[in-house]
Amino acid sequence: MAAHEQERTWVVDTRELVRRPGTMKELSWSFQAPERIGTDVIGIQPGQQVEMELRMESVVEGVLATGTVSALASGVCVRCLDELEEDLEVGFQELFAYPERAAHHQKVAGHGARGKDDQTDEDEQYELDGDLMDLEEVVRDAVVTALPFQPVCQDDCPGLCPHCGARLADDPEHHHDVIDPRWSALTELASDSLRTDDEKRN
Repeated sequence: MAAHEQERTWVVDTRELVRRPGTMKELSWSFQAPERIGTDVIGIQPGQQVEMELRMESVVEGVLATGTVSALASGVCVRCLDELEEDLEVGFQELFAYPERAAHHQKVAGHGARGKDDQTDEDEQYELDGDLMDLEEVVRDAVVTALPFQPVCQDDCPGLCPHCGARLADDPEHHHDVIDPRWSALTELASDSLRTDDEKRN
């Protein structure tokens, strides 16, 4: 595979493929993530090394992009809040349509059985900007979809104590004697009674 050198991280030049159905080109390159890619709890952090593999195929509608993005994702365990890391390798495939083909598709879809407001995301298409293909949104969507919704440091992580916040994995016997609030008034009366008895004896 040829090395890809591009000042703009996500943008690929497709001029060798445009309007030439049947031709193909493969690229590989690496870069540092310019900003965070992921969810609130886990993602590829800014500056993290990202590896890209891409195959571009020219078709009648545009250029079909098939690729893989690999990186180390990091975040926090949703149970114990410890930091965690996960090797991420995500595949994607999207058609980048020629602008006139995308416009035609939208026009046909708009005159179909569904109204414009009823169209789903499946009707949306990525488009080539001249000879350029911008992969940023495609990669972001693929990464976010692949990341765990609630990442944990280990499947059986017990989390934190809901009363004091102690890390339960460090003390499996950790517990609190919790009194039902409906009995708290009686507990206070009993304590007052004991203190009164002690004062009398003293």
